[in-house]
Amino acid sequence: MPVIEVSNLKKAFKDDLVVKGLDFNLEQGKCIALLGPNGAGKTTTLRMLSGLLKPTEGSIQFKGTTKGEDIRNYIGYLPQYPVFHTWMSGKEFLVYVGQLAHLSKKDAADKADQLLKKVAIYESRNQRIGKYSGGMKQRLGIAQAMIHSPQLLMLDEPVSSLDPIGRREVLTLMEELKKQTTILFSTHILGDAEEISDDLLLMHQGEIVEAGSIEALRQKHQSAKFELAFHGSTSPYLEKLKQFPSVLEIMLVKGEIHVVVDDIDLARKEILTEAIKSDWPIVKFELSRTTLEDLFMKVVKN
Repeated sequence: MPVIEVSNLKKAFKDDLVVKGLDFNLEQGKCIALLGPNGAGKTTTLRMLSGLLKPTEGSIQFKGTTKGEDIRNYIGYLPQYPVFHTWMSGKEFLVYVGQLAHLSKKDAADKADQLLKKVAIYESRNQRIGKYSGGMKQRLGIAQAMIHSPQLLMLDEPVSSLDPIGRREVLTLMEELKKQTTILFSTHILGDAEEISDDLLLMHQGEIVEAGSIEALRQKHQSAKFELAFHGSTSPYLEKLKQFPSVLEIMLVKGEIHVVVDDIDLARKEILTEAIKSDWPIVKFELSRTTLEDLFMKVVKN
């Protein structure tokens, strides 16, 4: 059952149409990654879904609401760069936003304690936010977005500004939260999307170019690919590989040659025969499945 249905959603700033007629549903209980390069329109889309930005055209319908109803009761939103009253303690801040969400002071305090434990900063609840690390602030931001028990939790680039430790903490928290609420998060970090999301919305130049589960999209865009690594420079082998009839595309990725082929058995025979004949110093030769990066690059190029 969809928690939100989006139809023909558009946003223009003067004559610049940055979101170009989006149509998608978000299924209840799923973690969905809104994936795309910088400038794709992800933040603008989230701001429209959150009610912070009025669409130029189109409709956004939440489950159980009527047309024109205030949707803020149904969503929790964490912007890419959250702002806090740094002189407050973590608990004071959550009680404050809980009251803004029309909770009583007691209910807000009780919910604050629950959330501080859930996001693992309860021990620092009385510490000033100004002394929190980046990861702690991000977890506090997620707690404030959850204070009123929303149907949909939206996170804009939740780990992009964090160090590796803070990033891991927030991703682990998101893994836990997706068990109890629907999550939509934007990111341009492909590994994060692949790690924790159930479904993907691939956005490019203001449009949704693909949507669905990671596995379904992999199968749709599956291609056979060999990954080769050599001792020393790879350049002597590029031209020879391009000449094989079974080879469709060749890419250099972190010092390796990735070879996309249309016939796995023929390509394996061609490459290995030449490698033995010419005594290529191969240190890696393996068949790999389509990665999210491969999938995204293929979709964007098309």
